[in-house]
Amino acid sequence: MRMIDLIEKKKNDVELTTEEISWMIKGYMAEEIPEYQMSAFLMAVIFNGMTKAERSALTNAMVSSGHVIDLSRVDGIKVDKHSTGGIGDKTSLVLGPLVASLGVPVAKMSGRGLSYTGGTLDKLEAISNMKIELSMDEFIQQVNDMKLSIIGQSANLAPADKYLYALRDVTGTVNSIPLIASSIMSKKIAAGADAIVLDVKFGSGAFMKTLTDAKELATAMVEIGQDAGRQTVAFLTDMNQPLGLTIGNALEIKEVIETLKGNGPKDLEELVLQLGSYMVMLAKKADTPEEAYDKLKVQLKSGKALETFKAFIQAQGGDIEQINDPTKLPTASSVIPVLSAGSGYVHGIDALSIGLAAMNLGAGRKTIEEVIDMAVGIVLNKKVGDEVNEGDILAYIHTNQVHNQEAIQAIRGAYNINDSQVQDPTLIYEIIS
Repeated sequence: MRMIDLIEKKKNDVELTTEEISWMIKGYMAEEIPEYQMSAFLMAVIFNGMTKAERSALTNAMVSSGHVIDLSRVDGIKVDKHSTGGIGDKTSLVLGPLVASLGVPVAKMSGRGLSYTGGTLDKLEAISNMKIELSMDEFIQQVNDMKLSIIGQSANLAPADKYLYALRDVTGTVNSIPLIASSIMSKKIAAGADAIVLDVKFGSGAFMKTLTDAKELATAMVEIGQDAGRQTVAFLTDMNQPLGLTIGNALEIKEVIETLKGNGPKDLEELVLQLGSYMVMLAKKADTPEEAYDKLKVQLKSGKALETFKAFIQAQGGDIEQINDPTKLPTASSVIPVLSAGSGYVHGIDALSIGLAAMNLGAGRKTIEEVIDMAVGIVLNKKVGDEVNEGDILAYIHTNQVHNQEAIQAIRGAYNINDSQVQDPTLIYEIIS
């Protein structure tokens, strides 16, 4: 085979075979195919897309480029969840212990955040002494013992994806649905779960801006998962305003604790219950999503989910006193209220503007080398549908900075306040399976 021939085929919108795609990825990883040729191929994909068979072949080739986690020693059906990300998205930290409290094994590998706030691992590290690196034996033993462990992703998990993404990042080829779908699913499949629940977000605070694009991505990922023999379900969910009330690492941990006590924001709790109901059903701990939903509600009200969270934190070295008393978590030096300049009803909150404001406060990182300030962030006091009077508090800024006028203006500008009443936004638009 010659790479130039594969480039020509894709340029002319001719389907590549599984063997050709496998050869290409192996050749690129062996440095036998130069970056300029792979860049040309990726650009051809941007213009012509990939077929269903090509997407699966690319995913499988990237999975095969590294280590595939063997979870066969974990008892039961292993279910994983992945979110395409958004502002205030702390669902994994509520969902993991909630689902695990019903005996569903959650063996999760997560990553760090780049941009608005920290990722799941960063948020966990807001808890003092929290250990997010375990050996595979320790990881599997903990999941068998308490049904839950969340650790850092192995560097050798789908390494071809890492190299391809770095190339896409500097060649203007990130924004391709087939490439995004294959990238996400290569890591999920390599992580070893039997079933996968996907939370595909769209809106101002998400990577996918429109429902149409989100549905195309979700459908592609479900097809890839099913082709790989994994039960896969995708939810299309709204990210036109932040999820929950908190944006920032320690602040989000506090909200996780409140949600596990049954006192969380309505949208966060409902999303977790809906996602969790499919995880429980796929794990065969309930016959229908409705039955699973009711079981999960009981776990929240009874405190069993919170007990599982505490056991998980303690098992990985975290300071359990910070969970019992969240005021002991990192706290900002100043809390500044942001007041409304007008009256009416909240019609929208630009999630991207809120996320960028949180990042500029130090809650996120612009480059991977930057250090996150775990204490800072934003707490919303008004959400879409709420009535607002002039002078009411829209949000609170938790900050360690001296100058915060830019953040105040950004948050105030993110709120769209109108005279007319507005219905609560739709949270879940569709479930694809």
